[in-house]
Amino acid sequence: MNILYFGDVVGKVGRRALSRLLPQLIDREQGNFVIANCENVAGGAGVDAKSCRDLLEAGVDVLTSGNHIWRRREIDDYLDGDDCRLLRPANFPGGAPGRGWGIFTSNAGAEVAVVNLIGRVFMDPVDCPFAAAEEICEQARRHCATVVVDMHCDATSEKGAMGWFLDGRVTAVVGSHTHVQTADQRVLPQGTGFVTDAGMCGPLDSVIGVRPELAVRRFRTQRPTRFETAGGRAVVQGVAIAVSEDGSRATEMRRIQEYVE
Repeated sequence: MNILYFGDVVGKVGRRALSRLLPQLIDREQGNFVIANCENVAGGAGVDAKSCRDLLEAGVDVLTSGNHIWRRREIDDYLDGDDCRLLRPANFPGGAPGRGWGIFTSNAGAEVAVVNLIGRVFMDPVDCPFAAAEEICEQARRHCATVVVDMHCDATSEKGAMGWFLDGRVTAVVGSHTHVQTADQRVLPQGTGFVTDAGMCGPLDSVIGVRPELAVRRFRTQRPTRFETAGGRAVVQGVAIAVSEDGSRATEMRRIQEYVE
């Protein structure tokens, strides 16, 4: 089985680029299951139901998210809907709408558990992601062999620590949030695939998806600046995870990076 994971989808540019390329990427990588982080898909910050439907109709199987999931209040009802395939981080405090993990079926008929976590370094306070990971991943492994964790963090060290913490206990740990693809994809000693950050699907000529002049203005003036998603060329970034025959281990991690005019 091959699992495709795509980094943070940013705005309409990212959504359209991923939707356009996804069929050929599934064909090229012989993908059986597709995950995409969509926390920035609606106007560059937040998630809405229409954007989720667009990505699911394009061929994404499960959507993960992060700290921007609550930007749009209407998403609460969507998260609590029947058969919702949008996850929010599992270690948000109790009572949050939606769910932080689930078990889904690939087109090969194999079950895949997807777990969404969020870090605490340089981010808002949440419950411990390591405690949540230990409890959830143990539970998930009782039901299926393949477990993929989206670790949504600012600090590369926190993502790396989660990879090593879960090595041998899950199939893959994929970092998200920074919108910058890292080149450290590998399989850890006990068989868990890892990459610090999968990157983003969004405007190439931008500062992590934002119009460059707005980001520059914010840094130069230190004054509040309303960010807007950039336009133009797009990049689609992610990883392809080759999974062992029994589903429990990663045998290869390959980076994906494609451009759309």
